[in-house]
Amino acid sequence: MTKNRHSDNSCTMAAALSVISGKWKLRIINQLLSGQKRYSEINRAIPGMTEKMLSQQIRELEEDGIVTRRVFPEVPPRVEYALTPIGEELSSIFYTLERWGSNYMTITNASGEVVQPDYTCYTLVKDQEETVKADI
Repeated sequence: MTKNRHSDNSCTMAAALSVISGKWKLRIINQLLSGQKRYSEINRAIPGMTEKMLSQQIRELEEDGIVTRRVFPEVPPRVEYALTPIGEELSSIFYTLERWGSNYMTITNASGEVVQPDYTCYTLVKDQEETVKADI
């Protein structure tokens, strides 16, 4: 982890949240859950995010060991991003957050209507889905 961005974390949960917090990082990680992607693919898949912000956020994720960057020696250069093994562990966390968010939205919904989890909010790799459900 980069010292200047994470130097004051003595709580492990605060450390974890500092790595994935922000408007764009979860969306970037979500795109990479389905496999490696080129910069332009990630950029197109996340509307409203500028190229500058994508570059900054993906650089921070790379510094924190969540994302790897692979440069191919071609002309023009081709760069692909993928999750590291520790980044892939976030898949089960996304699933759990989706379930918690659904419960929270149901509890705080003034009409009392039950809100079902929307598993399309994130990309869960299919072979991991059963494992995640079994763990819960």
